[in-house]
Amino acid sequence: MTIETITIHNVETGEVITREMNAEELAQLATDKVVGDAIKAAKAQAEIDRTALLIRLGITEEEAALLLGGTN
Repeated sequence: MTIETITIHNVETGEVITREMNAEELAQLATDKVVGDAIKAAKAQAEIDRTALLIRLGITEEEAALLLGGTN
């Protein structure tokens, strides 16, 4: 098991401290990972849905961009 650490750099003194994360920081890290994974999954699903729609319509991404007046 990996021990999660945090590095604190005091720019005024130049002191750098690396220490193990406390319980609150570990909980926040876990929350951030879950949120990040959910965002990645939503983006991947949106791309799948977009591709499926283009296939159903029988058009390319370039043709869709022309129809929508955009570049994507």
